Amino acid sequence: MKATLIYGAGDIRVEDVPDPKLQNASDAIVRITHSCICGSDLWPYKSREQTEQGDRIGHEFIGVVEETGSDVGRVQKGDLVVAPFFYADGTCEYCRAGLTSACPNGNAWGADTDGGQGEAARVPFADNSLMKLDVPHDSELMPSLLTLSDVFGTGHHAAVSAQVGPGKDVVVVGDGAVGLLGVLAAKRLGAERIVLMGHHKDRTDLGREFGATDVVAERGEEGEQNVRDLLGTDGAHSTIEAVGYDQSLSTALNVTKPGGHVGIVGVPQSGTIPNAARKFMANITVAGGIAPTQANMHELLPDVLDGTVEPGKVFNRTIPLDETPEGYRAMNDREALKVLVRP
Repeated sequence: MKATLIYGAGDIRVEDVPDPKLQNASDAIVRITHSCICGSDLWPYKSREQTEQGDRIGHEFIGVVEETGSDVGRVQKGDLVVAPFFYADGTCEYCRAGLTSACPNGNAWGADTDGGQGEAARVPFADNSLMKLDVPHDSELMPSLLTLSDVFGTGHHAAVSAQVGPGKDVVVVGDGAVGLLGVLAAKRLGAERIVLMGHHKDRTDLGREFGATDVVAERGEEGEQNVRDLLGTDGAHSTIEAVGYDQSLSTALNVTKPGGHVGIVGVPQSGTIPNAARKFMANITVAGGIAPTQANMHELLPDVLDGTVEPGKVFNRTIPLDETPEGYRAMNDREALKVLVRP
């Protein structure tokens, strides 16, 4: 089969690799029909050290079950399924608590199994990891259903971590796909006013469609002051940080009112929490991390199926698998917001 591999910074290749095979009784083999490129895939694309052997990459996919192990009973051959970006056993204490991304027996795709940007994948713990989709295989909902694998679930996790709720003022720092779906998640949870901090007009226009009431294009102190001018001196009840840079987290803390909450889902690019004095003096709670999408995609599915939300609008380019390297380049160069891949 064909699959996407990363060899180094800027070096993405689609190559022939061995077909996946069942290794454990709890495995399933899924033929992938829809995949995509994630903003977090761009971090190794920018910085990975060059190697002679490439690594599988990609962690969001929908597909059809082709084969199952002897212990698999909930999903069957022929089922259309969506996979969370982090598979988990569903039985450990963390899975039982809904924190599937902390499962000690789980992992992300491409780490020790197939990547999501390919023609097929072996899925460990298939009964627990895969969510069956009762829709036609050519449903126009496919892009939105694919976001349940990661990006919409991550935006939702950020909003929940920031304790977004009815009547609250919310700031979203970052206009990438996760930030935009953080806006959608905040709107879904009842936020009254949502300020999106971003400077790409095509993206912030989509943010307004998703529910942003205001847009602040400026960064740094000027942007922070503009947020306070909109919401009042104290800032927002809840802030979503969807970038991962020190400056973006510092800004998130500065625009959050005392006693407020910051939900972080941007992959941190340093080992420190900047602006810790502000966090301490204002009693701001910082929460978040790797989203437990295996747990929350079941909660989000009904609103996608009935059209209450349309998170799939974040996809603004669709390419065949062979063109995945060009998809990476387009996202890295800000020519595309999020690229959908069709094997």
